[in-house]
Amino acid sequence: MYIPPAFAVTDHDTLFDLIEQNSFGLLVSQRNGEPFATHLPLLVDRCSAPSGKLIGHMARANPHWQSFDGMHEGLIIFSGPHAYISPSWYATSPAVPTWNYAAVHVYGTPRLLEADQLSGLLARLVSHYEAGNERPWQYDLPEDYRQRMERAVVGVEVPITRIEGKFKLGQNRTVEDRRGMLTRLKVGHADGQALAAFMEAYARP
Repeated sequence: MYIPPAFAVTDHDTLFDLIEQNSFGLLVSQRNGEPFATHLPLLVDRCSAPSGKLIGHMARANPHWQSFDGMHEGLIIFSGPHAYISPSWYATSPAVPTWNYAAVHVYGTPRLLEADQLSGLLARLVSHYEAGNERPWQYDLPEDYRQRMERAVVGVEVPITRIEGKFKLGQNRTVEDRRGMLTRLKVGHADGQALAAFMEAYARP
């Protein structure tokens, strides 16, 4: 990923925070000599040595996992808030339109989990994504149904070998320009409001 120095983020905890807040990633790797991509939710295991890992699952019918031979690197892309930026919002002139965004790229070699690890992984995923519900659904299913559903998926983990982050939030603009961006983003559409909140958290003018 092209990352100008002003937009580079290297702190792993900050990057892991973005992944946890935007955990629906895009896993890209080679299959039969061609790029192949799968969209899937992934959890971060920060404690796995040496640099953490991502864990998730995909449909067994998806041919992507058949290329996970433990030797070929993959790229997982996570996108944070993003929105169009109008030059009319700046105090400085002339200027041109741009797009502000946050993204994290994770590199590692995907590999399959053992079958006896799958139930625990699925229970962990359910617990994570149900946590915000008033009455969280429990991973408590009739045994034959649960086994049938689990046979339809495969567990995947990606030990992290490299991670890079780009938070393009107007850090190269003047304080006045950035304040103008925030003012207009806050009264715009939901994507802009989400970006404004992210800018205030990570790149306050």
